[in-house]
Parts: sequence; structure tokens; C-alpha cells
Amino acid sequence: MPYEDFLVKLGNSATSARYKWRGAKWVRRDFNAPVSRGAMSGRVGDLSPKQTESLQQFRETVQDVLPNLPAQHDSFLLRWLRARNFSVPKAEAMLRKHVEFRKNMKVDTIITDWQPPEVTEKYLSGGMCGYDREGSPIWYDVIGPLDPKGLLFSCTKQDFLRCKIRDTELLRKECEKQSKKLGKNIESITLIYDCEGLGLKHLWKPAIEAYGEVLTMFEENYPEGLKRLFLIKAPKLFPVAYNLVKHFLCEDTRRKINILGADWQEVLRQYIDSEQLPVAYGGTLTDPDGDPSCRSKIKYGGVVPKSYYKQDSVKVQYDQSIVISRGSSHQLEYEIIFPGSVLRWQFASHGADIGFGIFMKTKIGARQRASEMLEVLPSQRYNAHLVPEDGSLTCADPGVYVLRFDNTYSVLQSKKISFTVEVLLSDNQLQSSKNKEEIDAEANPSADKQ
Repeated sequence: MPYEDFLVKLGNSATSARYKWRGAKWVRRDFNAPVSRGAMSGRVGDLSPKQTESLQQFRETVQDVLPNLPAQHDSFLLRWLRARNFSVPKAEAMLRKHVEFRKNMKVDTIITDWQPPEVTEKYLSGGMCGYDREGSPIWYDVIGPLDPKGLLFSCTKQDFLRCKIRDTELLRKECEKQSKKLGKNIESITLIYDCEGLGLKHLWKPAIEAYGEVLTMFEENYPEGLKRLFLIKAPKLFPVAYNLVKHFLCEDTRRKINILGADWQEVLRQYIDSEQLPVAYGGTLTDPDGDPSCRSKIKYGGVVPKSYYKQDSVKVQYDQSIVISRGSSHQLEYEIIFPGSVLRWQFASHGADIGFGIFMKTKIGARQRASEMLEVLPSQRYNAHLVPEDGSLTCADPGVYVLRFDNTYSVLQSKKISFTVEVLLSDNQLQSSKNKEEIDAEANPSADKQ
């Protein structure tokens, strides 16, 4: 589906744009259709003879590490087998790696013995609140108020990862409680991903990398832990943001993602009783004090005060370095074909400050002075030798954008600049770009031979 049509359906459909990931694209989801896993589900009570044999073999193979696991019953072991399509060697390798993970990260005592930093307790958003109709715990991730830069400046990436491990372990224990309470196996959660307020600050590269580590940790150590993910209030930037993290997710996880449109509250109530759903999300649940957002259970984050900062920057590996002579400038040109594409940059100067600004060319094919171009981001001097600079820009119009490093004011000193610049696209934009390249190649086949 064309990118523009996707955005219209996503945000404006009166009947709700409900999409899930299939293959390499988003497709409309039929919520009444059963989820197919083949002839047998691979769960207790629904195993083929071959799957039953694989389970017996798997249990024998990992017998030596069973005491080091949080559970040893068949339902738990089948999660690892399903994650690896019932390949016993692959499931064994995955499980043994998990045992090492639990040992190295002290997962068994992370809830009782590890105290999260105060800054994450106050400003890392999210929380467990209520249960879906099948009894699974519900976790809310609230993206908009999250201050990724403030958090990573105030705690280590390791502490951030530990916080997420701790949350996941709390959910695992809650599943165990629900299993005993309801008399049936509860092993996965419903996740509600509130994307209202998702913005350029959330595309900060170190934040994406840290979040990628969390997703990788979850995929590798908590297989089949996600039942379904409802993504609500997705802005137009969402396809670009998703494209940055989707490669951390396996295909099975992607299939569990449901993008809801205008009637998202109605859809949530199909899966969650109103009394288990906060008023702010379309239900009747409130805190004891009447708070409709249930802030006693769900943290909503916020801007981290600089008094918590332990560092002013995060170590970055830059893609390129240049030297700009005294009294001169250097221009980097990027052709933007699709409106809504995002330019993202990081740079550091060595020894002294540097000027930086973004312009848009008014004449294609020729170098232009800054005064001859359309100013997009006003040029100013940055102390990038003290604190590296980073930023991003949503390109509203197609054209050639020029990132200009300015050293014209320096009459004595050349400047070395290390930088990374990226153009971020959605899946649809990437596919359109590939199609354009193929068409151009077919129209001019001799170009590839030169």
C-alpha cells in the first residue's frame, strides 16, 4: 500500500485502521480470524507425535541445567522449542545461553536484591495494570513523555537494561500467580504501546541502540512471552521509527503487532474487560483516589531534571571525519525524495567550536552559497569540542538538503569534524526507493558498466 494511503488509514479511518505485520509489509488484520500455527499449536495437549518426541528429547538434553531455570514443566520447555521451530539443537543452544544470561545478570535475585536508580524509578515510563479476558497481565509502555536522552545521561545503559529485565521478571512472576489462581497456564502478556507524542527525540541514535538491546534481550531470553501488542495513537512518524527497530524482532513477534486506528478503545474492550482497563484507555478502572490514568500502577515519565545527569554525552562511533580549513566551510548534500523522511545527524569537533546549519538548494546541480539557499535550520556555532551535537529534522518537502559545517569565522585554526548523517525512511519509502533505482537502472543500463 502506498505510504500516503497507509498514513490516511492509520490516522483518519472512521472504522479503524487495524494492521499487523505479514511478510515484509503491514496488512489489514481480521480480528475475527483465528491465529494459525499449522496443524498443531505446539502447546501442552496439542502436540503432534513428532513434537512430543522432540519435547522428550529436549528435556533429556537439558536435564543438567533444569535446576537453574525458573520453571521445569513442559509448558515452559515448549516455549523454547516453539521459538526454534522444534529444532532440539537450536532450542538447546538458546536455553543454555539463557542460563548464562540469568547467571551473569543475577536475574534470580534482581527483584529482591537490586535497587533501580532513582531516576529510572521516577522517569522511566510504563507499568503493569490489569489483566486481559484470558487472565494475562497487561503492560503499558507510554512513549510520548519518555525523555531518552535525559535517562541515558543519568544512568548507565546496563542499569537501563536491568530495569527492563526486572520488569520482565515481575511480569513472569505475575503469570505464575495467575496460572495458580486460574488453574490454567498463563505464560504471555498483552502489551499496550501508547505512541501519542512519539517524536524526533525518540529517534536519537543512542536511544534506538539501547532500545534495540532491550528487544534483543527479550527475544533471546523470554520466547513466546508476548501474546499480542496493541499499538495505539500512532503518529505519522511511526513508520520511520518502526523501521529502525523492526530488525531486532523475529517474524513471529512482528505478526503479533496490531496497529489500531480511531476506534482503538473499542478494540481494546474486545480483549480486556472495562473494569480491568483504565478510564484513560477506554475502561472504567481508576486509582483509589479516582485518577483515570492509574498512575499508581503506570508511570508516565517526564523530562529528567539535569540534576540527575552523570554525563553530558554518550560515546559515539562516527562514520566519517573531515578537516575544514580556516576561513572555509564544508557542505554535505542529501537528496530527499519522499516527504516525511527524517535527517538524523551527530557530530563532534576537535579543539574548538564549529558552525552548523541546514539549507535546501534552490538550483540543482550546482554548488550554492549559504546566502543563495533556503535556510531550514539556522546556522550557529556549537561547542561540539566539549559536548557532541546531535539532532534530527523531518523533511516536509522533497529536494536536496545541505548540511553545512561553517569555519569561515576562524582566521587561524582548521577544524577536524567527526560525523554521522543518516536519512531515515519507512518501509514503504524504502521499497519505493528500491523500485526507483531499478527503473533508473533499466532506463540507463550503461550507467552500471561505467
